[in-house]
Amino acid sequence: MRWFTIYIALIFLAALPARSEEVVVGLSQNRVSLTVNYEGSEILIFGAVRRESPLPDDSALDIVVTIEGPPTSAVIWRKARRAGIWVNTESQEMRAAPSFYTVASTAPLSEILSPDADLTHRISTRLAIFEARGSDPRDAAAFTEAMIRIRQSESLYQELDGAVSLQRDTLFNTRVILPKNIVEGIYTARILLLRDGEVIDEAETFIDVQKAVLERWLYNMAYDYPPLYGLLALSLAVFFGWGASALFRFVRS
Repeated sequence: MRWFTIYIALIFLAALPARSEEVVVGLSQNRVSLTVNYEGSEILIFGAVRRESPLPDDSALDIVVTIEGPPTSAVIWRKARRAGIWVNTESQEMRAAPSFYTVASTAPLSEILSPDADLTHRISTRLAIFEARGSDPRDAAAFTEAMIRIRQSESLYQELDGAVSLQRDTLFNTRVILPKNIVEGIYTARILLLRDGEVIDEAETFIDVQKAVLERWLYNMAYDYPPLYGLLALSLAVFFGWGASALFRFVRS
């Protein structure tokens, strides 16, 4: 009975139509080390479209590339003027917004992506994050937009219309900058093929962003053993201060 079930499943899979277009993707690097002097990294995303049938001529091919960082929670405050002073009055908590999100495309998303496809695959920045939650759900959208603006100003959210180069509907590439203020974790890169506003294929790969060995050791010490970290910092300050003074006296003599 078990082999009969497997046999029927294989027949069913063989009867499914093969995808006429598939995406093959690569990265210039899939590992980023956050060192003390880290100033950002440029990731080259490239690939090709593999076809089992002739190139369709009745619709245009578009490509969207997204990179999403590990989710983090956040609290967004609304300020109001009280007695001539701007103070925090209301807040909303974001459940799990991506710490970093970039969407690059061959053309503006509003022109190449249908609302239904966006809702299904959560491609645009607005849909890639969860709605804010709080006491008044009617204000959730306002706080969500505020968070997007804040993180766009910090280069953590990026919308790169036209940043994907597509040659002869086959080869494509784009470059994405990971800024210096990113957090460590696994970053997910998605590459989506679009025709007539719908996603016809999708590929996924990952970028491992981690602190370097020394940076991780210091980071863990600062949070797990604060007194020891403070003593180490004080000792280093005294040592280098004494060393600079001794060097200055040697040079003068």
